[in-house]
Amino acid sequence: MRLYIGVDDTDNIDSERGTGKLARWFEGELPPDCRVWGVVRQQLLVHPDVPYTSHNSSACIVVDGPDETAVEELSRRAVAHVERHADEGSDPGVAVVPENYRGLREIVSFGFDCTRRVVSRKEALRTAGEAFLRGLGGTNDGIIGALAAVGLTASGWSGRFIEFGRLRDLPDSVTVETLAGVDIHVVSMDRDARVPGRSEIVRTNGWLRPRLFGNQAILPVLPGEDGLWLALGGKRNRAVSP
Repeated sequence: MRLYIGVDDTDNIDSERGTGKLARWFEGELPPDCRVWGVVRQQLLVHPDVPYTSHNSSACIVVDGPDETAVEELSRRAVAHVERHADEGSDPGVAVVPENYRGLREIVSFGFDCTRRVVSRKEALRTAGEAFLRGLGGTNDGIIGALAAVGLTASGWSGRFIEFGRLRDLPDSVTVETLAGVDIHVVSMDRDARVPGRSEIVRTNGWLRPRLFGNQAILPVLPGEDGLWLALGGKRNRAVSP
């Protein structure tokens, strides 16, 4: 069974790491019968009325577990992990929702709302219903982004992977076949481009971040010179919130 663990607002303006890195660390806290399928970064609304540390992003850890009985143990471990690593002055929140939760459709809608308008903690709590959603300090505003991360990721059509199998071990120049071998599917975004061949090279510029499209890891590319394909996207510098 697939389970979604949303995390948000675990850092402060002086932090050396963001929520995404904290989410990636959670793999080491999993029970033996669970494994991480991927960790997905979700971008939420940037607005003067929304406090955030850098880019107003949250993260969702996607876990494959035995069944819904894993929710209680994963919730306990996720809370302990965030409480241990969240920085002073942060407003962390954690959400844990299994794929068969009856209110998941409403959580998905809530996630997309968080990319379009300002939402409140009250809305997050009402939407979560009986699903696990907990604030762990400060204003507890992190519950909004945590639940949004679950909803957007569960939709299967939002976010980019910051962890997915061997993603961080792959070289800057890698063949389409190698990427396919680790379930990263290369797709051309150019209108007239041919389909990338399995032996052709993709240049990632040291920043391989597939998108979550159709519940798969999809790497969008554009054709470059000399038969190379260039991965879209790039790393942004850490910003300061208003």
